[in-house]
Amino acid sequence: MVEVDAAIARRLDSGVPLVGQVSRYIISAGGKRLRPALLLLVSAALGFRGDQRFNLAAVVEFIHTATLLHDDVVDDSTLRRGRATANESFGNPASVLVGDFLYSRAFQMMLEADDMRVMAILADATNVIAEGEVLQLMNMHDASLDEAGYLRVIRSKTAKLFEASARLGAVLAGSQSDIEEACAGYGRSLGTAFQVIDDVLDYDGDAHEMGKNLGDDLREGKATLPLIAAMQRGTSEQRDLIRHAIEHGAVEELDTIVAVVRDTGALDVTRAAAATEAQRAIECALQLPRNEYAEGLVQLAAQLLQRRN
Repeated sequence: MVEVDAAIARRLDSGVPLVGQVSRYIISAGGKRLRPALLLLVSAALGFRGDQRFNLAAVVEFIHTATLLHDDVVDDSTLRRGRATANESFGNPASVLVGDFLYSRAFQMMLEADDMRVMAILADATNVIAEGEVLQLMNMHDASLDEAGYLRVIRSKTAKLFEASARLGAVLAGSQSDIEEACAGYGRSLGTAFQVIDDVLDYDGDAHEMGKNLGDDLREGKATLPLIAAMQRGTSEQRDLIRHAIEHGAVEELDTIVAVVRDTGALDVTRAAAATEAQRAIECALQLPRNEYAEGLVQLAAQLLQRRN
């Protein structure tokens, strides 16, 4: 990870000072670097130790950071990782354009792998993520969204880059197709579980621990799984309350809605969905050669369910 951070720092250099300023602001904000870590763990589990893993780990972090910059503009977010978002600090135009810079820099860097398979994986992932963003935009304020529709969004928007990161580790190691697919399945399930737990924390977290404003999803009109489950399990009055909040982005009744989500057992339903995905990830990881890195992948999936921020 030290090598990855060094690669990130080197490639943030630009002749335009604002580009480097905004990029460093968000990249240095204390992110978990899960996607780069996933690529490193998989490649090491499969025996690859070449330096290209550091370059591609930096690439996936750049793509992730670009999506954050664009997301915060679209969602009009003001807080991320406990401090003001880039758009709050530098304005929307700078955030969008620096996000574009990070995407294009990522594609410059992936060329260095000189591998069409690597480029295809990352190009496909970037395209699917963009589709997921648009799909989520279309679903805003739609209280009729069901669990299948919700999962379609997060598998595109969030889980796809986890999947690509894990798949790249297998490709770098020259793995057989069955191992590559196991790695991709691990990343896809891990990313899905990660986002589902994130959505739980929007109704069962602590604002200080989370580093973001609780209730932001509701304010943005997002029908996440806790709300979907609460509407399925609640009374008609409770359903009407949540439906109105989603359709209007109303947070005036946030405390009441949080109570409904908790009282109906919706959080337990959502955590169970995350646990199912985490178990799928573990089953995929168990198909890899047994070593400390593969064990790390198992532990990562298991510990995901205990995250609080």
